[in-house]
Amino acid sequence: MPARRKSDPVGKLIAEWPLSPAATLGSSMRARGIFLEIRARLPAQLRKLLHIESRVLTLRLPEGSDADVEAAAAIVSKAMQDIEDLPVIPREVEDILTISSGERHRWLKDGRLQSAGIRTVKLRGRARKITFHVFDPRHIEDVLDRDLVTVWREEDAVARAENRRRAAAKAALKRALKKGSGAASHSHDEAGLRGWEDFDMDGLLR
Repeated sequence: MPARRKSDPVGKLIAEWPLSPAATLGSSMRARGIFLEIRARLPAQLRKLLHIESRVLTLRLPEGSDADVEAAAAIVSKAMQDIEDLPVIPREVEDILTISSGERHRWLKDGRLQSAGIRTVKLRGRARKITFHVFDPRHIEDVLDRDLVTVWREEDAVARAENRRRAAAKAALKRALKKGSGAASHSHDEAGLRGWEDFDMDGLLR
């Protein structure tokens, strides 16, 4: 069965707010994150009026609806004033920088990715809460502009090669010590046997 197509937003266009590149950082996932953040600030009865269309937030009034679009527009307009400073969440960071979750965790742990704080949210329909780091959008923009991901990956490759070299040297030393210990033990046994033969030749064991 073919997948159902999501219907386009319908209703009279009341207002629209384009999302700037400084806000989205070139990420469609970030654009949708902004949309969800702003929609969550609307009263529950007004949330269905807000849509995102090609990185433009739109406020539409369905036919026959008497929703307070002016109140909704005022809330969205106020939220848009500082939208470029909205913290970046983990999945957005991975999309913006094109990195894996493993790289994000590693670089956060060693300080190359700088946390802007902790955020805790409750998953919809669940009692469990999750806590995660968020990031300053200007820091993420700087990492992107300076192509630091490429630099960090090269640093990691050098570090892995050095770790492999050290591990190989340690293993070789361990084998050499073990071999030397075995040779010494063998020589000691042979010396002991010759000693017993000397005793036997001298008749000391008779």
